[in-house]
Amino acid sequence: MITPAFELSQDPDFLKIIIKIPYARASEFDVYFEGEDFKFYAKPYFLRQLTLPGRVVEDGREKASYNTDEGTFTIQLPKEIPGQYFEGLDMLTSLLTPKKLKSATPLVEEIAASAHLSEEEDDDDFDWEIEQTPYEETAESTLQQKYCYGFGNLHSAVLQRLQDELTDVIDIKDPDRVPVSERRRKRLAAEAAKFDPDHYLADFFEDEAIEHVLKYKPWWIDAHKKKTALQHQECDGQTFVCHFCICNQFTFTFVVVFSEEEREQLRKFKNKSYLLDKRTRHHVYLGLIDILLAYCYEICVNEGDKNVESPWNVRKLSATLCWLE
Repeated sequence: MITPAFELSQDPDFLKIIIKIPYARASEFDVYFEGEDFKFYAKPYFLRQLTLPGRVVEDGREKASYNTDEGTFTIQLPKEIPGQYFEGLDMLTSLLTPKKLKSATPLVEEIAASAHLSEEEDDDDFDWEIEQTPYEETAESTLQQKYCYGFGNLHSAVLQRLQDELTDVIDIKDPDRVPVSERRRKRLAAEAAKFDPDHYLADFFEDEAIEHVLKYKPWWIDAHKKKTALQHQECDGQTFVCHFCICNQFTFTFVVVFSEEEREQLRKFKNKSYLLDKRTRHHVYLGLIDILLAYCYEICVNEGDKNVESPWNVRKLSATLCWLE
């Protein structure tokens, strides 16, 4: 069976699900929905389980239609509570995760840290203070140990067998034997060695290209202006603000919309959860900021036009990707 491409949208009273089934027979299909569960079958497509972020109801207002030209099946489901905003309709990976897996208790739980983790659930109250630990001398016997890297420093020995190809991917050599503090020192030394004052003096006096780049407005400038304008619009009902849209009792207006390619990538992602302590979460957040800043630079310098060197630029600018810090 094939998991079809799909997307979800909403208005105050209905949830709309658009499913792409170009090779199916529209006369043979099955739709099931109840509460937060939705299933769809049209051979050879099978949407086994969609866990909706809100409840829908069967009350006679539900509708379905098939567009033969586009090969799309559109289903409109009434919300159980009219006006309720369904969050996370663009997070397709989470929607495809069965409810029982979302609510399941982890097989492995850190008992000692559970009390501390519960206090840190709210990201808005995350304590960004860096914990201070006494300096410890590195023992001679630990110099040959392997060190971790990757998301949350959860991986090791992954790059050991790829030493010949590493020079085209990352700048640090033999990362399995280099601690994080040493990676940072090596990066700073490499940047200092490659720094060319004449290059920056030339850019300072001949700054036409730089001034041109500074005038470019990336996509998030217009998105932020649109979001701010919608926030200040007068409306009679309650207004909700989220990262991707502005919504009130009459309309839901999205200021950021994922492309079809991005939605396809979201469908391929696996929904995973990690047990991370405070120090590791701090490291993950800073790594995300590091990658986002590199992405912003790439977009601004190339004025939004991606090219074959775009991934290389992002990797080179990000210490998280290039030096595994």
